Amino acid sequence: MMITTSGPCPGRATPERPVPTPVAKAVPTTTFTEFAQRADYSLLESLQADPQASGDGHDHRPRQVFSGHYVPVTPTALPAPELVAHSRALFNDLGLSDGLAHDEPFRRLFSGDITVATGPMRPFGWATGYALSIYGREYIQQCPFGTGNGYGDGRAISVFEGVFNGRRWEMQLKGGGPTPYCRGADGRAVLRSSVREFLAQEFMHALGVPTSRSLTLYVSRSETVRRPWYAPNSRSFDPDILVDNPAAITTRVAPSFLRVGQLELFARRARSQAHPQALNELRMIVQHLIERNYLQEIDPAQEFSDQVVELAGLFRARLTALVANWMRVGYCQGNFNSDNCAAGGYTLDYGPFGFCELFDPRFQPWTGGGEHFCFFNQPGAAEANYQMFWAAIRLLLEGNAEALARLDEIRDGFAEAMQQEIEAMWARKLGLIRYDAELVNELLQLMVLSKVDYTIFFRRLSAIPEHLSALKESFYVPSSEELDGRWTQWLQRWRDQITANGDLSETSAAMKRINPRITWREWLIAPAYEQAAQGDTSLIHELQEVFSHPYDELSPELAATYDRLKPREFFNAGGVSHYSCSS
Repeated sequence: MMITTSGPCPGRATPERPVPTPVAKAVPTTTFTEFAQRADYSLLESLQADPQASGDGHDHRPRQVFSGHYVPVTPTALPAPELVAHSRALFNDLGLSDGLAHDEPFRRLFSGDITVATGPMRPFGWATGYALSIYGREYIQQCPFGTGNGYGDGRAISVFEGVFNGRRWEMQLKGGGPTPYCRGADGRAVLRSSVREFLAQEFMHALGVPTSRSLTLYVSRSETVRRPWYAPNSRSFDPDILVDNPAAITTRVAPSFLRVGQLELFARRARSQAHPQALNELRMIVQHLIERNYLQEIDPAQEFSDQVVELAGLFRARLTALVANWMRVGYCQGNFNSDNCAAGGYTLDYGPFGFCELFDPRFQPWTGGGEHFCFFNQPGAAEANYQMFWAAIRLLLEGNAEALARLDEIRDGFAEAMQQEIEAMWARKLGLIRYDAELVNELLQLMVLSKVDYTIFFRRLSAIPEHLSALKESFYVPSSEELDGRWTQWLQRWRDQITANGDLSETSAAMKRINPRITWREWLIAPAYEQAAQGDTSLIHELQEVFSHPYDELSPELAATYDRLKPREFFNAGGVSHYSCSS
């Protein structure tokens, strides 16, 4: 069996800073009035609203949106909201006092009540439309009108954009109620999916993977929503019961929420000449993307055509590195469509995601995802999304043969750039000075045959063991004598290379900075959201703490819980081993 290797190298990359001159951290913001003074709405001031939108943001019914970059819309407040968790790490990065999470107007805003807006804040939020493509094929079936003009943020509503410590951030409610893009749904999110997204963003940030961030998580103690899910101990592939879930709102934070699918939407309209301003709207949103996510690298004094070409190269570098980082830590996006691909180059959507435990290149936790979005196919999905990005911005260079040639050359080099990132990632995971294709491919085959746990295996390997017995702690099935012989030969070949590289202790330490000690295990997350539904959030807080230091050694007590193989009863368990996107 030959397994194609693809994936990037790690690193603690962080979201870009569209504000040109970072400033030193100020005194912590302790009041909502002080928080409101941070408001600075570049999107609302730079882009165009839907001309058919209501003036007050009360725009909650499904309808077609034919033009404009956003729709002003007010969120729907959660009744009787209670704080489940907030990210102390992000609060600290933003210069916010921990006490703000309990402040009444702050709580009301981030549980959906925008009537508390004061000072420079706007009394409404905004939702955006975008297009959908899957592996480069355009779709409009998800739009209830069959036109593509009704597809977009169905339950995600941005409510704040501001500058904190010299960096611009946008804050978006997930589960904030219906928008014109809700396609007839209620716009709500359940506590289960909200806990997953909140914790996953915390975890990915601590892993050093570029990602949107978690700010707060509030739950309603009086509103429930009904969703399909799995019965206790279910072995069903698809959800088999309807469950009443507490409604919740999690706030995710990013430099922007601009997606490849948004650029794609405006490009489709420009190609079809849907309205006279279609091409200009595409130009405006690309310019806004540069200002929001690439201002540090792209000189605004350049000709716009040169800025577009430079944007293509920068996004390619970010996207290839991002996917390599995903593979480094065992993350599978599950549904990597163009609308789930952040044009800023970081992880955006945490719906049907999962982390690989038992190693399988075809790992895919989402029942609706199929093999095309599986673990080792993510580089291909990324390339297809980049293709749509390239096709969209190419329209802005028509008539400029020189710029088009440079843009096309960047596009043509995507596969090679992706492979270089992946090879560098495997080399670093294995502590090698340079990539060795034969060594890596043989290892991946052995990992499949021995059914190893992806995270436990690489962490044990990071100790550079002399004997196979240490690695067998990661095997889900007993090994045969013949297989042991192959493993022993591989281990010796690998150790020979490591030894030739230099000091073993330095190599081991470097590997442990690349290969995390723990991973996301769904069977440990499910009890957290189940207990939270009953009012007990202690396990969520424990997971927050454990996930905040994923490379550190664990105490014996924590290791007994978080550093162990997946118990047999959770294999093929509905809602744990696999799950639908019923969120």
